[in-house]
Amino acid sequence: MNKTTLLAVNGTLMRGLELNGNMTAAGGVFMREDHTDPHYRLWSIGDRHPGMIRVAAGGTSVALEIWELPLASFAALLLSEPAGLAIGKVTLGDGSQVLGVLAEPWLVENQKDITAHGSWRAYTGHFYSA
Repeated sequence: MNKTTLLAVNGTLMRGLELNGNMTAAGGVFMREDHTDPHYRLWSIGDRHPGMIRVAAGGTSVALEIWELPLASFAALLLSEPAGLAIGKVTLGDGSQVLGVLAEPWLVENQKDITAHGSWRAYTGHFYSA
């Protein structure tokens, strides 16, 4: 049995951002940068974190990070996420699927659509350099 899972993140859990400590404390290991297929939209939730939803039309490819996370700490990490964020399957640009952080539709209502930026980092200007 696999004791880890891959998790796609597109916001504050990413390297160098404010909640990345939650990811590393949960035993997360950065694997790679990646991106979704072109069927996602992105919103700024009060300029605190992003919310991403898969759409049938009008989407774009969103930049994200893929982390390997021990299953034993998966629930604790999710419980530390803001309300309205959930886990679902995210389709990557190569057509493969991984678990990822997605927004519930109510969360993005009346929030700023930042899809044109293509990523939370591009919107906030918080880029990461190793």
